[in-house]
Amino acid sequence: MYGFLYRLGTWLATKLSVAILIVVLGLAAFGGWLFLRDHVLAESQREQHLEDLVRRRDQMVAQRAEIANAIVRLQEEAAVQRDRAQRAEKVIATLRELESWWERVFGNAEQQERNAQQAARMAELKDESGARLVQLQQELADSEKLLDRAQSELSGLEAEIRAVTASESEALHYLRAAWERARWYLLVALLTYFFGPTLVKLLAYFGLAPLLSSGKPIRFENDLRALPAVGPSRVSVDAELWPGEILRVKERYLQASDEHLTRKTRFVLDWRIPFTSLACGLIELVEMRNGRATGEARVTFSNAEDPHEELAVIAIPDGGSLILRPSFLVGVITPADQPVKINRRWVLFRWQSWVTLQFRYFEFAGPCRLVVAGSRGVRAERLVEREGLTRPARRTNQRATIGFTPNLDYLPVRAETFWGYYRDMNPLFDDLFAGQGLFVLQETSHRGEGAGVRRFWSDLWNGLLKVFGL
Repeated sequence: MYGFLYRLGTWLATKLSVAILIVVLGLAAFGGWLFLRDHVLAESQREQHLEDLVRRRDQMVAQRAEIANAIVRLQEEAAVQRDRAQRAEKVIATLRELESWWERVFGNAEQQERNAQQAARMAELKDESGARLVQLQQELADSEKLLDRAQSELSGLEAEIRAVTASESEALHYLRAAWERARWYLLVALLTYFFGPTLVKLLAYFGLAPLLSSGKPIRFENDLRALPAVGPSRVSVDAELWPGEILRVKERYLQASDEHLTRKTRFVLDWRIPFTSLACGLIELVEMRNGRATGEARVTFSNAEDPHEELAVIAIPDGGSLILRPSFLVGVITPADQPVKINRRWVLFRWQSWVTLQFRYFEFAGPCRLVVAGSRGVRAERLVEREGLTRPARRTNQRATIGFTPNLDYLPVRAETFWGYYRDMNPLFDDLFAGQGLFVLQETSHRGEGAGVRRFWSDLWNGLLKVFGL
Protein backbone atom coordinates (compact mmCIF):
# COMPACT_ATOMS: atom_id res chain seq x y z
CA MET A 1 0.00 0.00 0.00
CA TYR A 2 2.78 2.39 0.97
CA GLY A 3 4.66 1.51 -2.18
CA PHE A 4 1.59 2.30 -4.28
CA LEU A 5 1.09 5.64 -2.49
CA TYR A 6 4.75 6.43 -2.97
CA ARG A 7 4.59 5.68 -6.70
CA LEU A 8 1.36 7.69 -7.01
CA GLY A 9 2.89 10.64 -5.17
CA THR A 10 6.02 10.44 -7.30
CA TRP A 11 3.92 10.33 -10.47
CA LEU A 12 1.83 13.33 -9.39
CA ALA A 13 4.93 15.29 -8.36
CA THR A 14 6.55 14.53 -11.71
CA LYS A 15 3.44 15.59 -13.62
CA LEU A 16 3.16 18.80 -11.59
CA SER A 17 6.83 19.60 -12.03
CA VAL A 18 6.65 19.09 -15.79
CA ALA A 19 3.46 21.18 -15.97
CA ILE A 20 5.14 24.04 -14.11
CA LEU A 21 8.17 23.67 -16.37
CA ILE A 22 5.91 23.84 -19.45
CA VAL A 23 4.28 27.06 -18.20
CA VAL A 24 7.60 28.66 -17.22
CA LEU A 25 9.34 27.72 -20.45
CA GLY A 26 6.30 28.76 -22.50
CA LEU A 27 6.10 32.17 -20.83
CA ALA A 28 9.87 32.62 -21.01
CA ALA A 29 9.99 31.68 -24.68
CA PHE A 30 7.02 33.83 -25.66
CA GLY A 31 8.21 36.73 -23.49
CA GLY A 32 11.66 36.50 -25.03
CA TRP A 33 10.16 36.48 -28.50
CA LEU A 34 8.06 39.55 -27.66
CA PHE A 35 11.09 41.25 -26.16
CA LEU A 36 13.21 40.61 -29.23
CA ARG A 37 10.40 41.73 -31.51
CA ASP A 38 9.46 44.85 -29.54
CA HIS A 39 12.77 45.87 -28.03
CA VAL A 40 13.52 48.45 -30.70
CA LEU A 41 9.97 49.85 -30.77
CA ALA A 42 9.12 49.73 -27.06
CA GLU A 43 10.83 52.94 -26.01
CA SER A 44 9.69 54.92 -29.06
CA GLN A 45 6.11 53.71 -28.51
CA ARG A 46 6.27 54.78 -24.87
CA GLU A 47 7.59 58.22 -25.82
CA GLN A 48 4.92 58.59 -28.52
CA HIS A 49 2.23 57.64 -26.03
CA LEU A 50 3.60 60.13 -23.54
CA GLU A 51 3.57 62.88 -26.19
CA ASP A 52 -0.06 62.07 -27.02
CA LEU A 53 -1.00 62.29 -23.35
CA VAL A 54 0.78 65.64 -22.91
CA ARG A 55 -0.92 67.04 -26.03
CA ARG A 56 -4.34 65.89 -24.79
CA ARG A 57 -3.58 67.42 -21.38
CA ASP A 58 -2.65 70.78 -22.96
CA GLN A 59 -5.83 70.70 -25.01
CA MET A 60 -7.83 69.95 -21.88
CA VAL A 61 -6.13 72.80 -19.98
CA ALA A 62 -7.02 75.20 -22.82
CA GLN A 63 -10.59 73.89 -22.88
CA ARG A 64 -10.87 74.30 -19.11
CA ALA A 65 -9.61 77.92 -19.36
CA GLU A 66 -12.10 78.64 -22.15
CA ILE A 67 -14.96 77.23 -20.07
CA ALA A 68 -13.83 79.30 -17.07
CA ASN A 69 -13.77 82.47 -19.21
CA ALA A 70 -17.23 81.66 -20.54
CA ILE A 71 -18.50 81.29 -16.96
CA VAL A 72 -17.04 84.70 -16.07
CA ARG A 73 -18.78 86.28 -19.07
CA LEU A 74 -22.06 84.64 -18.17
CA GLN A 75 -21.74 85.88 -14.60
CA GLU A 76 -21.06 89.43 -15.80
CA GLU A 77 -24.00 89.36 -18.20
CA ALA A 78 -26.22 87.94 -15.46
CA ALA A 79 -25.21 90.85 -13.19
CA VAL A 80 -26.06 93.32 -15.96
CA GLN A 81 -29.49 91.74 -16.47
CA ARG A 82 -30.23 91.80 -12.74
CA ASP A 83 -29.23 95.49 -12.60
CA ARG A 84 -31.48 96.29 -15.58
CA ALA A 85 -34.38 94.47 -13.98
CA GLN A 86 -33.84 96.33 -10.70
CA ARG A 87 -33.71 99.73 -12.42
CA ALA A 88 -36.84 98.91 -14.40
CA GLU A 89 -38.57 97.94 -11.16
CA LYS A 90 -37.60 101.26 -9.58
CA VAL A 91 -38.92 103.23 -12.56
CA ILE A 92 -42.17 101.28 -12.51
CA ALA A 93 -42.50 101.94 -8.76
CA THR A 94 -41.93 105.69 -9.27
CA LEU A 95 -44.50 105.86 -12.06
CA ARG A 96 -47.02 104.03 -9.91
CA GLU A 97 -46.56 106.63 -7.13
CA LEU A 98 -47.46 109.40 -9.60
CA GLU A 99 -50.74 107.69 -10.41
CA SER A 100 -53.47 109.26 -8.09
CA TRP A 101 -57.17 110.13 -8.49
CA TRP A 102 -56.34 113.82 -8.52
CA GLU A 103 -53.87 113.44 -11.34
CA ARG A 104 -56.25 111.20 -13.29
CA VAL A 105 -59.11 113.77 -12.95
CA PHE A 106 -57.36 117.11 -13.04
CA GLY A 107 -53.85 116.25 -14.26
CA ASN A 108 -52.18 116.59 -17.66
CA ALA A 109 -53.60 113.87 -19.89
CA GLU A 110 -50.63 113.87 -22.23
CA GLN A 111 -48.17 113.44 -19.38
CA GLN A 112 -50.24 110.61 -18.00
CA GLU A 113 -50.17 108.90 -21.41
CA ARG A 114 -46.39 109.22 -21.62
CA ASN A 115 -46.04 107.82 -18.07
CA ALA A 116 -48.21 104.83 -18.97
CA GLN A 117 -46.16 104.11 -22.08
CA GLN A 118 -42.90 104.37 -20.11
CA ALA A 119 -44.28 102.03 -17.45
CA ALA A 120 -45.17 99.49 -20.17
CA ARG A 121 -41.68 99.72 -21.63
CA MET A 122 -40.12 99.26 -18.21
CA ALA A 123 -42.33 96.21 -17.55
CA GLU A 124 -41.34 94.72 -20.90
CA LEU A 125 -37.66 95.44 -20.16
CA LYS A 126 -38.05 93.78 -16.75
CA ASP A 127 -39.61 90.67 -18.32
CA GLU A 128 -36.87 90.43 -20.94
CA SER A 129 -34.18 90.79 -18.30
CA GLY A 130 -35.86 88.15 -16.13
CA ALA A 131 -36.10 85.66 -19.03
CA ARG A 132 -32.52 86.29 -20.05
CA LEU A 133 -31.39 85.92 -16.45
CA VAL A 134 -33.07 82.50 -16.24
CA GLN A 135 -31.38 81.46 -19.49
CA LEU A 136 -28.02 82.70 -18.23
CA GLN A 137 -28.40 80.76 -14.99
CA GLN A 138 -29.05 77.54 -16.95
CA GLU A 139 -26.07 78.17 -19.19
CA LEU A 140 -23.97 78.91 -16.14
CA ALA A 141 -24.97 75.61 -14.51
CA ASP A 142 -24.14 73.67 -17.70
CA SER A 143 -20.79 75.40 -17.97
CA GLU A 144 -19.95 74.52 -14.39
CA LYS A 145 -20.72 70.84 -15.13
CA LEU A 146 -18.47 70.99 -18.18
CA LEU A 147 -15.78 72.55 -16.04
CA ASP A 148 -16.06 69.75 -13.45
CA ARG A 149 -15.91 67.11 -16.22
CA ALA A 150 -12.87 68.77 -17.79
CA GLN A 151 -11.16 68.92 -14.41
CA SER A 152 -11.85 65.20 -13.82
CA GLU A 153 -10.52 64.21 -17.24
CA LEU A 154 -7.51 66.42 -16.74
CA SER A 155 -6.78 64.69 -13.41
CA GLY A 156 -6.98 61.29 -15.13
CA LEU A 157 -4.59 62.38 -17.86
CA GLU A 158 -2.12 63.74 -15.34
CA ALA A 159 -2.27 60.45 -13.40
CA GLU A 160 -1.67 58.45 -16.59
CA ILE A 161 1.21 60.73 -17.51
CA ARG A 162 2.78 60.09 -14.12
CA ALA A 163 2.33 56.33 -14.57
CA VAL A 164 3.85 56.31 -18.07
CA THR A 165 6.67 58.54 -16.91
CA ALA A 166 7.43 56.21 -14.02
CA SER A 167 6.92 53.18 -16.37
CA GLU A 168 6.92 49.54 -15.26
CA SER A 169 9.93 47.25 -15.63
CA GLU A 170 10.48 45.65 -19.01
CA ALA A 171 10.50 42.17 -17.46
CA LEU A 172 7.05 42.67 -15.89
CA HIS A 173 5.75 44.26 -19.08
CA TYR A 174 6.83 41.35 -21.26
CA LEU A 175 5.74 38.76 -18.72
CA ARG A 176 2.25 40.26 -18.67
CA ALA A 177 2.20 40.56 -22.47
CA ALA A 178 3.40 36.97 -22.83
CA TRP A 179 0.70 35.70 -20.47
CA GLU A 180 -2.03 37.60 -22.31
CA ARG A 181 -1.00 36.23 -25.68
CA ALA A 182 0.21 32.74 -24.80
CA ARG A 183 -2.18 31.59 -22.06
CA TRP A 184 -4.44 29.62 -24.44
CA TYR A 185 -1.47 27.95 -26.09
CA LEU A 186 -0.16 27.03 -22.64
CA LEU A 187 -3.57 25.61 -21.73
CA VAL A 188 -3.54 23.44 -24.86
CA ALA A 189 0.02 22.31 -24.06
CA LEU A 190 -0.95 21.36 -20.49
CA LEU A 191 -4.08 19.48 -21.61
CA THR A 192 -2.02 17.66 -24.21
CA TYR A 193 0.62 16.76 -21.64
CA PHE A 194 -1.84 15.49 -19.02
CA PHE A 195 -4.46 13.81 -21.20
CA GLY A 196 -2.77 13.34 -24.60
CA PRO A 197 -0.80 10.17 -23.74
CA THR A 198 -3.88 8.55 -22.20
CA LEU A 199 -6.01 9.32 -25.22
CA VAL A 200 -3.34 8.07 -27.62
CA LYS A 201 -2.92 4.82 -25.67
CA LEU A 202 -6.69 4.27 -25.53
CA LEU A 203 -6.97 4.70 -29.29
CA ALA A 204 -3.91 2.55 -29.92
CA TYR A 205 -5.00 -0.32 -27.64
CA PHE A 206 -8.72 -0.49 -28.40
CA GLY A 207 -8.74 0.85 -31.95
CA LEU A 208 -5.49 0.33 -33.80
CA ALA A 209 -4.04 -2.80 -32.19
CA PRO A 210 -7.00 -5.18 -32.86
CA LEU A 211 -7.07 -4.07 -36.48
CA LEU A 212 -3.36 -4.51 -37.08
CA SER A 213 -3.11 -7.83 -35.22
CA SER A 214 -5.35 -9.52 -37.77
CA GLY A 215 -2.66 -9.69 -40.47
CA LYS A 216 -0.94 -12.74 -41.89
CA PRO A 217 2.09 -13.95 -39.88
CA ILE A 218 5.64 -13.77 -41.20
CA ARG A 219 7.49 -16.99 -41.99
CA PHE A 220 10.95 -16.89 -43.53
CA GLU A 221 11.43 -20.64 -44.13
CA ASN A 222 8.96 -23.47 -44.51
CA ASP A 223 11.34 -26.15 -43.23
CA LEU A 224 14.54 -26.18 -41.25
CA ARG A 225 16.96 -29.12 -41.41
CA ALA A 226 18.34 -28.62 -37.90
CA LEU A 227 17.43 -26.59 -34.84
CA PRO A 228 19.93 -24.56 -32.82
CA ALA A 229 20.95 -25.78 -29.36
CA VAL A 230 20.82 -23.19 -26.56
CA GLY A 231 23.20 -23.80 -23.70
CA PRO A 232 22.55 -23.00 -20.04
CA SER A 233 22.45 -19.36 -18.97
CA ARG A 234 24.92 -18.17 -16.35
CA VAL A 235 26.63 -15.02 -15.15
CA SER A 236 29.80 -16.44 -16.70
CA VAL A 237 29.98 -19.14 -19.34
CA ASP A 238 32.83 -21.13 -20.88
CA ALA A 239 33.32 -21.99 -24.53
CA GLU A 240 35.86 -24.22 -26.22
CA LEU A 241 37.77 -23.17 -29.29
CA TRP A 242 38.74 -26.21 -31.33
CA PRO A 243 41.73 -26.15 -33.66
CA GLY A 244 41.24 -23.60 -36.41
CA GLU A 245 38.16 -21.97 -34.83
CA ILE A 246 37.97 -18.18 -34.56
CA LEU A 247 36.23 -16.13 -31.86
CA ARG A 248 35.20 -12.53 -32.32
CA VAL A 249 33.93 -11.01 -29.04
CA LYS A 250 33.28 -7.66 -27.40
CA GLU A 251 36.23 -6.88 -25.17
CA ARG A 252 34.21 -6.02 -22.06
CA TYR A 253 32.68 -9.52 -22.07
CA LEU A 254 36.03 -11.29 -22.22
CA GLN A 255 36.87 -12.43 -18.69
CA ALA A 256 39.59 -15.06 -19.18
CA SER A 257 41.25 -17.09 -21.92
CA ASP A 258 44.07 -19.52 -22.51
CA GLU A 259 47.41 -17.89 -23.15
CA HIS A 260 48.35 -19.82 -26.31
CA LEU A 261 45.46 -18.28 -28.34
CA THR A 262 46.46 -15.90 -31.14
CA ARG A 263 44.95 -12.45 -30.57
CA LYS A 264 44.33 -9.38 -32.71
CA THR A 265 41.81 -6.56 -33.10
CA ARG A 266 38.81 -6.97 -35.36
CA PHE A 267 37.54 -3.47 -36.04
CA VAL A 268 34.16 -4.49 -37.49
CA LEU A 269 32.31 -7.79 -37.14
CA ASP A 270 31.23 -7.81 -40.79
CA TRP A 271 32.24 -5.17 -43.31
CA ARG A 272 29.05 -5.86 -45.28
CA ILE A 273 27.06 -4.31 -42.43
CA PRO A 274 29.37 -1.63 -40.99
CA PHE A 275 26.63 0.68 -39.72
CA THR A 276 24.77 -2.21 -38.10
CA SER A 277 27.97 -3.31 -36.41
CA LEU A 278 28.59 0.23 -35.19
CA ALA A 279 25.03 0.65 -33.84
CA CYS A 280 25.20 -2.67 -31.95
CA GLY A 281 28.65 -2.08 -30.52
CA LEU A 282 30.17 -4.86 -32.63
CA ILE A 283 33.31 -2.87 -33.33
CA GLU A 284 36.84 -3.00 -31.95
CA LEU A 285 36.34 -6.67 -31.19
CA VAL A 286 38.93 -9.06 -29.87
CA GLU A 287 39.62 -11.82 -32.41
CA MET A 288 41.09 -15.07 -31.07
CA ARG A 289 42.24 -18.09 -33.05
CA ASN A 290 43.17 -21.54 -31.87
CA GLY A 291 46.17 -22.16 -34.08
CA ARG A 292 47.16 -25.47 -32.54
CA ALA A 293 46.73 -28.67 -34.51
CA THR A 294 45.19 -30.57 -31.61
CA GLY A 295 43.50 -29.79 -28.35
CA GLU A 296 40.88 -27.26 -27.45
CA ALA A 297 41.28 -23.85 -25.80
CA ARG A 298 38.92 -22.43 -23.21
CA VAL A 299 37.50 -18.89 -23.07
CA THR A 300 35.32 -17.49 -20.26
CA PHE A 301 32.72 -14.77 -20.89
CA SER A 302 31.15 -12.48 -18.31
CA ASN A 303 29.94 -8.91 -17.94
CA ALA A 304 31.70 -7.34 -14.97
CA GLU A 305 29.79 -4.06 -15.42
CA ASP A 306 26.29 -5.54 -15.02
CA PRO A 307 25.82 -8.37 -12.50
CA HIS A 308 22.19 -8.85 -13.63
CA GLU A 309 23.18 -9.85 -17.15
CA GLU A 310 23.67 -13.52 -17.96
CA LEU A 311 25.13 -15.16 -21.03
CA ALA A 312 24.46 -18.31 -23.02
CA VAL A 313 26.02 -20.03 -26.02
CA ILE A 314 23.77 -20.93 -28.94
CA ALA A 315 25.15 -23.63 -31.24
CA ILE A 316 23.78 -23.42 -34.80
CA PRO A 317 24.57 -26.56 -36.80
CA ASP A 318 25.09 -26.79 -40.53
CA GLY A 319 21.68 -26.38 -42.18
CA GLY A 320 20.28 -24.47 -39.22
CA SER A 321 19.80 -20.75 -38.70
CA LEU A 322 18.41 -18.25 -36.20
CA ILE A 323 16.74 -14.87 -36.69
CA LEU A 324 18.60 -12.79 -34.10
CA ARG A 325 18.67 -9.18 -32.98
CA PRO A 326 22.37 -8.22 -33.15
CA SER A 327 22.05 -5.94 -30.12
CA PHE A 328 21.96 -9.08 -27.95
CA LEU A 329 25.03 -10.56 -29.62
CA VAL A 330 28.27 -10.69 -27.59
CA GLY A 331 30.48 -12.87 -29.73
CA VAL A 332 30.62 -15.30 -32.65
CA ILE A 333 32.64 -18.49 -33.02
CA THR A 334 33.17 -19.75 -36.58
CA PRO A 335 35.16 -22.70 -37.89
CA ALA A 336 38.49 -22.08 -39.60
CA ASP A 337 38.47 -18.97 -41.83
CA GLN A 338 34.80 -19.09 -42.68
CA PRO A 339 33.10 -15.67 -42.41
CA VAL A 340 30.02 -15.11 -40.32
CA LYS A 341 27.04 -16.00 -42.48
CA ILE A 342 24.49 -13.21 -42.00
CA ASN A 343 21.47 -13.00 -44.28
CA ARG A 344 19.56 -9.73 -44.26
CA ARG A 345 15.84 -10.12 -44.80
CA TRP A 346 13.73 -7.03 -45.52
CA VAL A 347 10.01 -7.07 -44.86
CA LEU A 348 8.49 -3.80 -46.04
CA PHE A 349 5.01 -4.54 -47.33
CA ARG A 350 3.50 -6.40 -44.39
CA TRP A 351 1.27 -5.15 -41.60
CA GLN A 352 3.56 -6.71 -39.02
CA SER A 353 6.50 -4.57 -40.07
CA TRP A 354 4.54 -1.37 -39.63
CA VAL A 355 2.98 -2.59 -36.37
CA THR A 356 6.32 -3.44 -34.78
CA LEU A 357 8.32 -0.82 -36.71
CA GLN A 358 10.80 -3.55 -37.63
CA PHE A 359 11.57 -3.79 -41.33
CA ARG A 360 14.83 -5.74 -41.37
CA TYR A 361 15.75 -9.09 -39.83
CA PHE A 362 19.18 -10.71 -39.50
CA GLU A 363 19.51 -14.46 -40.01
CA PHE A 364 22.67 -16.09 -38.64
CA ALA A 365 23.29 -19.34 -40.51
CA GLY A 366 25.36 -22.30 -39.29
CA PRO A 367 27.71 -23.74 -38.66
CA CYS A 368 28.64 -21.29 -35.90
CA ARG A 369 28.19 -20.60 -32.23
CA LEU A 370 26.69 -17.36 -30.92
CA VAL A 371 27.30 -15.91 -27.48
CA VAL A 372 24.28 -13.83 -26.43
CA ALA A 373 23.52 -11.79 -23.33
CA GLY A 374 20.16 -11.22 -21.64
CA SER A 375 18.79 -9.52 -18.55
CA ARG A 376 18.49 -12.00 -15.64
CA GLY A 377 19.23 -14.87 -17.98
CA VAL A 378 18.66 -16.37 -21.42
CA ARG A 379 16.06 -19.04 -22.01
CA ALA A 380 14.95 -21.06 -25.02
CA GLU A 381 11.38 -22.22 -25.54
CA ARG A 382 10.78 -25.04 -27.97
CA LEU A 383 7.39 -25.40 -29.62
CA VAL A 384 6.40 -29.02 -30.25
CA GLU A 385 3.16 -30.77 -30.91
CA ARG A 386 1.12 -31.38 -27.79
CA GLU A 387 -2.02 -33.33 -27.20
CA GLY A 388 -5.11 -31.23 -27.76
CA LEU A 389 -3.27 -28.56 -29.77
CA THR A 390 -3.44 -28.70 -33.53
CA ARG A 391 -0.71 -26.08 -33.80
CA PRO A 392 1.48 -25.04 -30.86
CA ALA A 393 1.67 -21.29 -30.25
CA ARG A 394 3.14 -19.16 -27.50
CA ARG A 395 3.38 -15.45 -26.86
CA THR A 396 6.09 -13.46 -25.10
CA ASN A 397 6.88 -9.88 -24.19
CA GLN A 398 8.21 -8.14 -27.28
CA ARG A 399 11.07 -6.52 -25.37
CA ALA A 400 12.26 -9.93 -24.18
CA THR A 401 12.62 -11.56 -27.61
CA ILE A 402 16.21 -12.26 -28.62
CA GLY A 403 15.66 -14.46 -31.66
CA PHE A 404 13.65 -17.29 -33.25
CA THR A 405 14.04 -19.96 -35.88
CA PRO A 406 12.91 -18.85 -39.35
CA ASN A 407 10.42 -21.72 -39.76
CA LEU A 408 8.13 -20.30 -37.05
CA ASP A 409 5.15 -18.09 -37.84
CA TYR A 410 5.85 -14.70 -36.29
CA LEU A 411 2.92 -12.41 -35.53
CA PRO A 412 2.63 -9.37 -33.23
CA VAL A 413 -0.55 -9.51 -31.13
CA ARG A 414 -2.10 -6.96 -28.79
CA ALA A 415 -0.82 -6.90 -25.21
CA GLU A 416 -2.86 -8.97 -22.78
CA THR A 417 -4.05 -6.11 -20.54
CA PHE A 418 -4.54 -2.41 -21.14
CA TRP A 419 -3.29 -1.50 -17.64
CA GLY A 420 0.06 -3.19 -18.22
CA TYR A 421 0.46 -1.34 -21.52
CA TYR A 422 -0.74 1.97 -20.04
CA ARG A 423 1.81 1.80 -17.22
CA ASP A 424 4.61 0.89 -19.68
CA MET A 425 5.05 -2.54 -18.08
CA ASN A 426 4.40 -4.11 -21.46
CA PRO A 427 4.62 -2.79 -25.05
CA LEU A 428 1.47 -2.47 -27.13
CA PHE A 429 2.22 -5.75 -28.93
CA ASP A 430 3.50 -9.09 -27.74
CA ASP A 431 5.38 -11.51 -30.00
CA LEU A 432 3.39 -14.63 -30.93
CA PHE A 433 5.26 -17.64 -32.31
CA ALA A 434 3.46 -20.60 -33.83
CA GLY A 435 4.62 -23.83 -35.43
CA GLN A 436 7.40 -26.27 -34.54
CA GLY A 437 10.68 -24.59 -33.71
CA LEU A 438 12.20 -22.55 -30.92
CA PHE A 439 12.60 -18.96 -29.86
CA VAL A 440 15.09 -17.40 -27.47
CA LEU A 441 14.28 -14.70 -24.95
CA GLN A 442 15.75 -12.95 -21.96
CA GLU A 443 14.19 -13.60 -18.57
CA THR A 444 13.19 -9.98 -17.90
CA SER A 445 12.29 -7.19 -20.30
CA HIS A 446 15.22 -4.88 -20.70
CA ARG A 447 14.40 -1.29 -21.67
CA GLY A 448 17.93 -0.19 -22.37
CA GLU A 449 20.48 1.77 -20.38
CA GLY A 450 18.54 5.03 -20.19
CA ALA A 451 16.93 6.06 -16.92
CA GLY A 452 15.28 9.20 -15.62
CA VAL A 453 15.85 12.06 -18.01
CA ARG A 454 17.80 9.73 -20.33
CA ARG A 455 14.83 7.37 -20.71
CA PHE A 456 13.31 9.30 -23.61
CA TRP A 457 16.56 9.26 -25.58
CA SER A 458 17.11 5.61 -24.72
CA ASP A 459 13.63 4.71 -25.99
CA LEU A 460 14.21 6.77 -29.13
CA TRP A 461 17.53 5.02 -29.79
CA ASN A 462 16.03 1.59 -29.11
CA GLY A 463 13.20 2.42 -31.51
CA LEU A 464 15.65 3.35 -34.25
CA LEU A 465 17.59 0.15 -33.67
CA LYS A 466 14.36 -1.84 -33.89
CA VAL A 467 13.45 -0.30 -37.24
CA PHE A 468 16.64 -1.76 -38.69
CA GLY A 469 16.22 -5.10 -36.92
CA LEU A 470 18.95 -4.53 -34.35
